Amino acid sequence: MANTTWILVANASLAKIYANHGPKKGLTLLKETEHPESRKKNADLVTDRPGHMQGVGNGHGARQPQTEPKLNAAQHFAQELAREFNHGRSTNQFERAILVAPPSFMGLINDKLDGHTANLVSDRFEKDYTKASEKELAGHLQSCIYL
Repeated sequence: MANTTWILVANASLAKIYANHGPKKGLTLLKETEHPESRKKNADLVTDRPGHMQGVGNGHGARQPQTEPKLNAAQHFAQELAREFNHGRSTNQFERAILVAPPSFMGLINDKLDGHTANLVSDRFEKDYTKASEKELAGHLQSCIYL
C-alpha cells in the first residue's frame, strides 16, 4: 500500500493499531488488543513461590532471581505487538511507523522490533494516549503526519 503509515498507540494493557493512507485520509483503526494480565497484581500472576535450591555443605540455599510478573506480562505483550509490526513490514503493509507509548513500555517495544522494522519508525511519542479519541490523537500527531 503506497504511502501507508501504521501508528501504534499502546500501554502495557491495551494497544491500538491505526493506519493512515496519506494526507487528509484520517485514521483507520486496524486492530485493538487488550492484555488484561498487565492489569493484575503481581500476586495474582504467580501460582507458586520462587524456587529454592538446597545449598551444598553448610552454606545456605540460593533463590533464583525473579522477574516481576507484571514486567514479564508486559514483555510478552510488547513481543506480540512487535511481531504484528514485523509481519506488517515484511508483507509491505506500511512504509512508515509511529510509536506512541509510555516510556517504560516504549523501551520494551523498541527491544522487540527487528532492525528493518525499527528503521521504519519515524517518530516516537513517550505518552499514554490509549484513552484519547481519534480526533485527540490526530491533534497529538499533527507534528509528524498530515491527517
